[in-house]
Amino acid sequence: MSTIAELTPTPLWKHFAKLCEIPRPSKHEDKVVAYIVDFAKSRGLDVKLDQIGNIIIKKPATPGMEDRKTLAMQSHVDMVPQKNADTQHDFLTDSIKPYMDGEWVTAEGTTLGADNGIGVAAILALMESTDIPHPPLEALLTIDEEAGMTGAKHLQPGHFEAELLLNLDTEDEGELYVGCAGGVDVNISLPYVAEPVKTGHQAFKLSVRGLRGGHSGLDIDKGRGNANKIANRIIDTAQQQIPALRIASLDGGSLRNAIPRESFSVVTVPEGNAELFRDIVQQSSATIKAEFDNEPKLDIALETAEIPAVVMDLATQQKLIHCIRCCPNGVERMSTALEGIADTSNNLARVVTETGESGNYQVRIQCLVRSLSDSARDEHGLNVAAAFQLAGAEASLDNAYPGWTPNMQSPLLALMKDVYKEMEGKEPEVKVIHAGLECGLLAKPYPNWDMVSFGPTIRRAHSPEERVHIQSVANFWDYFVKVVSAIPQK
Repeated sequence: MSTIAELTPTPLWKHFAKLCEIPRPSKHEDKVVAYIVDFAKSRGLDVKLDQIGNIIIKKPATPGMEDRKTLAMQSHVDMVPQKNADTQHDFLTDSIKPYMDGEWVTAEGTTLGADNGIGVAAILALMESTDIPHPPLEALLTIDEEAGMTGAKHLQPGHFEAELLLNLDTEDEGELYVGCAGGVDVNISLPYVAEPVKTGHQAFKLSVRGLRGGHSGLDIDKGRGNANKIANRIIDTAQQQIPALRIASLDGGSLRNAIPRESFSVVTVPEGNAELFRDIVQQSSATIKAEFDNEPKLDIALETAEIPAVVMDLATQQKLIHCIRCCPNGVERMSTALEGIADTSNNLARVVTETGESGNYQVRIQCLVRSLSDSARDEHGLNVAAAFQLAGAEASLDNAYPGWTPNMQSPLLALMKDVYKEMEGKEPEVKVIHAGLECGLLAKPYPNWDMVSFGPTIRRAHSPEERVHIQSVANFWDYFVKVVSAIPQK
């Protein structure tokens, strides 16, 4: 059986296969950074790390291309660490296990890391090549894109000579992106009083699993279920009929930029209400599954659990349930200027009970608001925060990053459209994306950069069902090489 390293184009796939072997979740990129630095040094390339840890590699032009404009290429080295609940995998130590599934490459029970590993692999393949004509090249491989765009935020001027930049981080082959949404994290903390479990109560674990999840930018407009919302809805329905129901723990979602696929809750009810509680969960499950007919694998399960040590005080519990009920989730509004593009959205990403540093109990909620407008981004972030502040929660807007304003008159865009039309006999689609790209941040230290983003076809990014289309990678590589070879004179 062949491996992905043997797929075509081999120069790209062999590097992607190697990246899969190296653990590289966001904020833990030291191993992959060391590998890429060694790769560059062993090939005589100029390589350095900037003050935040981004990798910068430079390569002279091939003979006869010295008078061309310098081209920068950019991708991020980190990946989103998501796995199925029944998958045993440590993202800090274990390799991703990719395999071919028909026309696609995917991974065993985890995210694949094609976002943005394919882009990184393409850059490494070009930097290693000896037979591809190219202008002077500069590569920027950023860290921690998925968890806060830390590398792009801290990039300083003075590192690059390029006028043009190719961002290799979008997910539909044949589409060129010239703008993106900005975003802001909404971090919320709601304290509660821990109370002993009442005598005569029985404990249950409520599990919501099997949702499609996905990228909170690319997939937020697809009407997919949110595990936090679904679990809260069931608990609310049950408490209306069983007032003594109490929440012991909540653990829903995992990452701010991934639509939550799973939620696990432990609650207690009086023993005399146990059968009623089972019936309520069963009825709610049937209703919710009928509503979400686009979630064929949705599984809502109830099982008995050990009696917990404590439960949440009733007053805070009711406030929390109401807050999650009214917290905006999904698309807030569609763009009026760009047909079919979400303008503003929120992802209710994480809901978890935990013990704070001083031993106090709290519910921590994380959301990610995105918008094509920085003002609308901040306004909607304040709206989300207010839903919880009314209940006495502390809320802050953190890690804001700007959108990328489209430039339809871009010379680089015109060049790339011409190359695509010559190759395919048709015009590429030119789009703006609701997901966040680093281009908006890169424009701050390098306002002269003319930027376009493109990539192969990737589906279900930020979820364990992530997959990349094999033929689209070949098409992406061929197009990438043709564009690089067509960069004009200075």
